[in-house]
Amino acid sequence: MQFDDRFEFRDIKIEESDQAVAIEQICFPPNEACSEKCMKERIGAASELFMVVMDRKTGRLAGFLNGLSTKESSFRDDFFTDISLYDKEGGNIMLLGLDVLPEYRGQGLAREIVRRYALREKEKGRRKLILTCLDSKVSMYLKFGFTDLGIANSTWGGEEWHEMSYLID
Repeated sequence: MQFDDRFEFRDIKIEESDQAVAIEQICFPPNEACSEKCMKERIGAASELFMVVMDRKTGRLAGFLNGLSTKESSFRDDFFTDISLYDKEGGNIMLLGLDVLPEYRGQGLAREIVRRYALREKEKGRRKLILTCLDSKVSMYLKFGFTDLGIANSTWGGEEWHEMSYLID
């Protein structure tokens, strides 16, 4: 699929915060979704670590990928809620959410967001993307090039998660 004809990939704009919050609520169940407060704090502090996909036809967001840079190398749940863990100079990115609205799924858009995000962060000197995902998403992330590191040290939303990493250097 030729994504550039239909979609624009870019950093989030502050005025798109409400759209991002709404998309997060659609894409994740309440026990896993980022709160409005935390999402807006994250956008305010680290908007350059959000990559949004805007549908050129509608002018609305179709999805996004966001994370926080850090010097830490292992995921912990505090990254979801504690913006003070953001280190602008950090070489690793803890990915905090890959959100694609249901009507845009099944077209390779999630894979393309991750691919472009990794390329962009490589240019900034980042070394690794790290995320947690449910067992049902492991195979998808393996197809994207991630390595499954096993069960994560995460109990976010009362769930068991896999920690996965992607080397970008």
